[in-house]
Amino acid sequence: MERDELDRVRRWMERNVPGFSGPLGATKFDSGQSNPTYRLNAASGAYVLRRKPHGPLLKSAHAVDREFRVMRALADTPVPVPRVHALCEDESVLGAMFFVMEHVSGRVIDEPSMPRSVPRERAEVIVEMGRVLAEIHAVDVDAVGLGDFGPPGDYYARQLGRWTKQYRASETEAIDDMDRLIAWLEAHLPEDDGQRTLVHGDYRIDNLLFASEGTLCRAVLDWELSTLGHPLADLAAVIMQWRLPPGPEGRGLAGVDRAALGLPSDADFVAAYCARRGIDVPADFNFHLAFAFFRMGAILQGVKKRALDGNASNPDKGLRLGSFVPRFAALGLEAAHEG
Repeated sequence: MERDELDRVRRWMERNVPGFSGPLGATKFDSGQSNPTYRLNAASGAYVLRRKPHGPLLKSAHAVDREFRVMRALADTPVPVPRVHALCEDESVLGAMFFVMEHVSGRVIDEPSMPRSVPRERAEVIVEMGRVLAEIHAVDVDAVGLGDFGPPGDYYARQLGRWTKQYRASETEAIDDMDRLIAWLEAHLPEDDGQRTLVHGDYRIDNLLFASEGTLCRAVLDWELSTLGHPLADLAAVIMQWRLPPGPEGRGLAGVDRAALGLPSDADFVAAYCARRGIDVPADFNFHLAFAFFRMGAILQGVKKRALDGNASNPDKGLRLGSFVPRFAALGLEAAHEG
């Protein structure tokens, strides 16, 4: 962040963030591929600033205002979120909409295999991950002021239409498996079963902040894709991540001896979540999982397009992530034909 930008942010925070006092410094986080994110260091303490990227953006993408709204609404619920301070919609301050929230100390677990942990700790982290997911889906959205946070109607039909349009708008080359996956999803849309909860939209272990000591989740981060919708979309997103290769790129569990590491199988995690919510294990979970792969492929295609257009937060990483789109399409087709 340039010095004149920091000065404008400082002046804005002096007017809008109670208790703030400068001087102000900023360090950009490596994470936050979609919305650039900075740690702000000030005399009054540490803060986090999250803003939209510069340049032309897809409609409804990079919704930092929605992130701000949902975290503010969840402040007094069992869902752990950072306390948000203020939203700036005046683009003259930083060239894009942004918000400032508290800095929550803790640790990010980048990989679900948790290579530096022991089996008991791994098991406890995954149990906590499932607990927090169920808490998100238990929120009384009307009571916290989020009853209008998503449009009414069939969530999956709406989401499939939205992400197909987003994918076509950012398409850079034909991917046959992606076309086949979209066609399969359109042909196998389940009937709307009436489940409608708050959904995070990108629920995975590296979007959770855990206590530095122990396995308590201190904050759920990255609410950009949150809405009201079907809770199994979040559950399927967890399983989707686990189907990817292990390591810093895939951040998955494919081929890992989970039992030896203290990690549950896909089926055990799904069953534990359903038991916590008091619902039956879904017979059509393959649809939810196939959709999760499709949507993530569409998201990564958008990241690639922004990198090619020069609007990505980290262009090299954006192109690397975009190269995975065919793999997500193939895995989505595999999931579609399970069971």
